[in-house]
Formats: sequence, C-alpha cells, structure tokens
Amino acid sequence: MLDILIAGGWAMVPILICSAVALAIVLERWWTLRRSAVLPPGLGDEVRQWARSGQLDPGHLEALSNGSPLGELLAAALGVRRQSREIIKERIEDTGRHVVHRMERYLNTLGTIALIGPLLGLFGTVIGLIRMFMEVMGGGIGDPAKMAGGIGEALICTASGLTVAIPAYVLHRYFHSRVAGYCVQMEKQATALLDDLTLGALAPARTRRAPAPAAPSVG
Repeated sequence: MLDILIAGGWAMVPILICSAVALAIVLERWWTLRRSAVLPPGLGDEVRQWARSGQLDPGHLEALSNGSPLGELLAAALGVRRQSREIIKERIEDTGRHVVHRMERYLNTLGTIALIGPLLGLFGTVIGLIRMFMEVMGGGIGDPAKMAGGIGEALICTASGLTVAIPAYVLHRYFHSRVAGYCVQMEKQATALLDDLTLGALAPARTRRAPAPAAPSVG
C-alpha cells in the first residue's frame, strides 16, 4: 500500500490530508450526534413534569441547558416561561438556530472534501500525464517503463481521489439527514412544552377573568 501511495507522486499529499481530515470529522460527528447525547430518552416528559411541579430553580435550568441540545432548547423556553406565547416561541426559534448550527459543525468541511476529492485526483492525473509526455519527449517512446510510470501515477491519483470523495459525500448526506431528523424531534418536544407553559397556564386565568353572572332581578 505504501508503495502505491508513493507511486502516486506528490499530488497524493493533499489527497491524504483530505482523507485524514474527513476521517477526523466523521469520528467526531459520529460521537457528538449520538441519539442519546442529542435527545436523552424521557427528557421532554421530565422537563414538563418540572414545569408542572415548579421545580425550575436556576440550578435545574443550567444543568438542563448544558446537558444536551434538546435540554438547551427546553431550558431557553423555561427561561422566559412567564412571558407571552409569542416571546417564548421566538426564544425557542432563536435558540434552535444556534443548536442546529452546532450540530452541523464541520459538515460543510466534509462536503467540501467530497467535492474537491475528485478534482485533486484529476489534478494528479494531469500531472502524471504531463510527466509521461515529458519523458517521451526527452527519451522517445522506446522506453515503456517511463510511459508506464506516468500512466500509473495518473491512475493512482484518480482512484485515490474517488476513494476519499465517495465515502465523504455519503457520510455528509447521512449526517445532514440525521440532524434534520433530530430537528423534527426537538421541535415536537419544544411545542409540547410551549403548550404546557401557555395553554395550560391560561386556562385558570380565563376562569378567573370570567364575568360573574348577573344577579336575578327581584320581581
């Protein structure tokens, strides 16, 4: 394998760097985007129970916010729980954009590697072909080994670029779909909490504001 990489020439260096970066991103995102780390089981129900029982001291909210992306989203809603529904919804949306941005961290880099991998392979191919033609121009076509060296360098670079680009593209799409799925689940949990904080709290208030029935007239 090492001999093959060396035969690819110096154009293999950026391809190898891209492969190392892509591998690091995949491993990091795979660990960070675990379902248990993003959507801890039962967290939404537990937080709604906190809201009903009034267990919402600053310590609870800070631990909730630092525990997971879903916890950060729910803690943002609880932080303004005494405000109107519109304000709570805006806070959830603002926090959600930041949470999604963090979940998609490094995915643009992975997509860029998937895009430039074949281009780097093509660049190495062109360099190999140029070297082959230079050898032919300098020594004629009587030495097949010189031509084979240039063709081999070109083919190795092409194969290496595709080997890096194809898995990077597949995993880039996979992680994007995983983040999109998490967003749907977090939106459902945030909406359920929003309903508990607003609709559940407004019902008693409406009852208290209901006008008293008129006293019956004395005939």
